[in-house]
Amino acid sequence: MRAQAETGTHLDLRLALDQLLAAGGKRVRPTIVLLAGGMLGADPDKLVTLGAAVEMLHTATLVHDDLIDRALLRRGMPTLNAKWSPAATVLTGDFLFARAAQLASDIDNVALMKKFAETLGIIVNGELTQLFAARGVISRENYYERIFAKTASLFEMSALSASMVSGEDEATQDTLRIYGYEVGMAFQIVDDVLDFCGDQDTVGKPLGSDLLQGLVTLPAIFYAEQYPADPDVKLLRQGNWQDRECMLRLVASIRSSDAIQASLDEAAAHIERALEALEPFPISVEREALIDLARYILDRNI
Repeated sequence: MRAQAETGTHLDLRLALDQLLAAGGKRVRPTIVLLAGGMLGADPDKLVTLGAAVEMLHTATLVHDDLIDRALLRRGMPTLNAKWSPAATVLTGDFLFARAAQLASDIDNVALMKKFAETLGIIVNGELTQLFAARGVISRENYYERIFAKTASLFEMSALSASMVSGEDEATQDTLRIYGYEVGMAFQIVDDVLDFCGDQDTVGKPLGSDLLQGLVTLPAIFYAEQYPADPDVKLLRQGNWQDRECMLRLVASIRSSDAIQASLDEAAAHIERALEALEPFPISVEREALIDLARYILDRNI
C-alpha cells in the first residue's frame, strides 16, 4: 500500500504518508476483504488491490477526523495535524482519497466503483452531521445513524465489495453486506465503550474524550435513560456539554454504572447476527477466520 500511495509524490507528502502508515492499526477492513473474497474464490490480485483501496480510504478519513477533532494523538502517536498546517493536512487526506479511488478503479468494476463513491459520500455526510447536528444530542436514532456513517458503512462496503469482485449473485452479496454491517456496528460500539473504560495508552486519547466534545455515545445514552434525573444528564440535555467539570463527573458516573455492560450486550447482539450471516457458507479456513475476527472485535482490550 505504501508504494501505491507514494508513487510520484512530493517529498514532504511522502514523509507524511510514511508517518501515517507507520502508525499501524488493526487493518480489520482489508482483512475482511481478503477473507470474504478468499472464501468465495475471488482473484487474489484483485482482492489485494481492493483491500489496499479500502484501507487507504479509511486512512484518509482518519486524517480529516483528527483535524476536525483537533486531536493531537492517535494510537499514542502524534497526528499529522499536530505537525502540519490545516491546509497541508486536508490536502494529504484529499491525496489519499484520490489514490484510494485510483486503486479501486484498477479492478475495472463499475458497480464496485459506484459503491465505493457512495460509501465515501455516506462517510462525509456523517461527519458533517456529527459536526453540526450531534453535539449534546441524546438520541439512539442519531447515534445509530452516526456510527453507521462513521464506521459500519466502510465495513459493509468491505464485505460487499469482496463478494462483488467474486462475481456472486445479489443474495450472496446481501448476506456478506449484513456481515460487514453488523461487525461494523459492533466495532464502533466497543470503541465507544473503550472511550470510557479502556486503557488510555491503548486507546490513544484521553478517556471520555467523546463526551467532553459533546458527542453522546451508547454508554451515555443508556445511562441517561436509566438516570434521567441526574443533574449532569439534565445539563447535557440542555446543551451544556461544554461544562468540563460537569462532563468529567458524568464520565465517572457512566464508568461505574451498568451502562457499560448494557452497551457491550448490544455489541454482542450485532456480532451474533454477523455470525448468523455466515452460516449459509461452506466450512473453510476463511469462514472460520471471519468468525474469529467477529469475536475478536467484541473482546478486544475490554
